[in-house]
Amino acid sequence: MGLVGTTEMFQKAYEGGYAIGAFNVNNMEIVQGITEAAGELNAPVILQVSAGARKYANHTYLIKLVEAALIENPNIPIALHLDHGADFDICKSCIEDGFTSVMIDGSKYSFEDNIALTKQVVDYAHDHGIVVEGELGQLSGIEDDVNVSDEDANYTQPDQVEEFVGRTGVDSLAIAIGTSHGAYKFKPGQKPMLRFDILDEVSKRLPGFPIVLHGASSVLQNYVQIIQDHGGNLKDAIGIPEDMLRQAARSAVCKINIDSDLRLALTAGVREVMWDHPEIFDPREYLKVGRANVKEVVAHKITEVLGCEGKAAEMSK
Repeated sequence: MGLVGTTEMFQKAYEGGYAIGAFNVNNMEIVQGITEAAGELNAPVILQVSAGARKYANHTYLIKLVEAALIENPNIPIALHLDHGADFDICKSCIEDGFTSVMIDGSKYSFEDNIALTKQVVDYAHDHGIVVEGELGQLSGIEDDVNVSDEDANYTQPDQVEEFVGRTGVDSLAIAIGTSHGAYKFKPGQKPMLRFDILDEVSKRLPGFPIVLHGASSVLQNYVQIIQDHGGNLKDAIGIPEDMLRQAARSAVCKINIDSDLRLALTAGVREVMWDHPEIFDPREYLKVGRANVKEVVAHKITEVLGCEGKAAEMSK
């Protein structure tokens, strides 16, 4: 099986009351950890690449790592997705290089400018058989080149979604209901809360249409504690409760983005080895522990949060 698009993934997820995990990839160990977990659990998966990942690892290296993962895991559907495409040229480049899905993020622009940019990407992508994710509303937080203050963040307005989808032709829509990028999603003492009323209203206005949640890491506290205990400083790192994400996955949310939890897991493994064994200088020794942590996190998300274990069997071969 080669790389696939997300159309069938999302259709099955919507009908089945589960979500597909969209995991950000930055290096070999992360790609391996994600796809080994998905392969063992027979789960469809989206590997997504941000602008920061492309700068760090090189666009070509990341594509080839994903191609290697396909060889090692031939029986699971894998989509390659551009996360937070900033402009038409970036989306066009990724489409030409074999990505099966792209996101154009025009959420920082006015409603009309967002529509114009998104439609430009959709027209080109659809001509090449590629699906497109758009975004309405802005999440707060920091993720690579995306940096939105709490003051500039805004919830998705349900009364705009039908017009946006109708005029742009996007295949899925990322909405803002209270998730945020990074490991500090809520202030100390602040109760984590998602606006399920907005999600419900969007779902009513777009029946059967796949919705996406960005900034959905839970900031797993076991890894935060390992980092803290081994020289790190992540005081007050707080994420999205997993029961809220599972509730979202049972509704119209078909794609849930997870990045910070992978970073925390990898970092915890590296810090623990280097702290406990300062004599080690072989990167394979600490990166393999980090990789195992990534695999553990992905397996946990697939089984306990996303609900997509075994769902690869539902997809076309």
